[in-house]
Amino acid sequence: MGGARFIQGLLHGLRTGTVPGASADTEVTVVANTADDWWIHGLKVCPDLDTVMYTLGDGIDVERGWGRRDETWSAKSELEAYGVEPTWFGLGDRDIATHLVRTQMLEAGFTLSQVTEALCRRWQPGVRLLPMTDDRVETHVAVADADTPSGRRVVHFQEYWVRLRAAVPAEAVVVVGQDAAVPAPGVLEAITGADLVVLPPSNPVVSVGTILGVPGIRDAVRSTPAPVVGLSPIVGGTHVHGMAAQMLTSIGVEVGAGAVGTHYGARSSGGVLDAWLVDERDAGQVASLRAAGLRAAAVPLMMDGPDATAAMAAAAVTLAAGDTP
Repeated sequence: MGGARFIQGLLHGLRTGTVPGASADTEVTVVANTADDWWIHGLKVCPDLDTVMYTLGDGIDVERGWGRRDETWSAKSELEAYGVEPTWFGLGDRDIATHLVRTQMLEAGFTLSQVTEALCRRWQPGVRLLPMTDDRVETHVAVADADTPSGRRVVHFQEYWVRLRAAVPAEAVVVVGQDAAVPAPGVLEAITGADLVVLPPSNPVVSVGTILGVPGIRDAVRSTPAPVVGLSPIVGGTHVHGMAAQMLTSIGVEVGAGAVGTHYGARSSGGVLDAWLVDERDAGQVASLRAAGLRAAAVPLMMDGPDATAAMAAAAVTLAAGDTP
């Protein structure tokens, strides 16, 4: 959701001339996380791809931040009446159409990239939307379970987020299939051929982190001639939405705007960033970020509407160019 809303604000800024050095016809490519994907009721569900597509195509349920607007839930109710599990994850009647089309195309031999391109013909998101990989990659989370011999069990990311509501500590994050995955067609070229690469204020572990974990993508970000700038998802010591705090804790990273920036690291020291924006409430961490080799600044980072988000994007572009926003 954070990434989708940021892209929406970026496009608004391009249309209104808010973003310096860019224009309404600037080409934007979005590389989306697919490690949240899973199969349910025989259907392939890609939550992050769909959230970006629906948000930019004006079909998202704004209040929930996911799924279709004006949704109904008859299919979910009928499945529950049959006792079909899992009952904790619901597919809306309108949303099911997307998953049916995707699944049929995949079973016909099309790649996820080709399917995504076909789905976007309807939604016209205004960006080139690419999955990080066409290969099957799934994030799983280890949680404590006293009833198992090991004292823990591993659940799919969707179960951790939707059924458990991220309310129990995450002891480890396991991304199955990631090591054998290859970047989807166009991903590496988009990164190395860009004028600017932006890491949005998304979860640094299970969104941005899983994308960077696909072999070849982190190296592309490190080697691109374009400046690389990121925006902190941590504001005032915690996440705004989602579960970034739980995920950061699971990998031993402090829940702080500065800590996330140094976790990504400066490209001059083998990391992936040139510049890092933090919220004005975290301005006290700018000096340490600069000491770590990053251009850093503090600006308002709350996405309170298209104009506020466009201003964030403009600040990121300004900082990436070496100027002070």
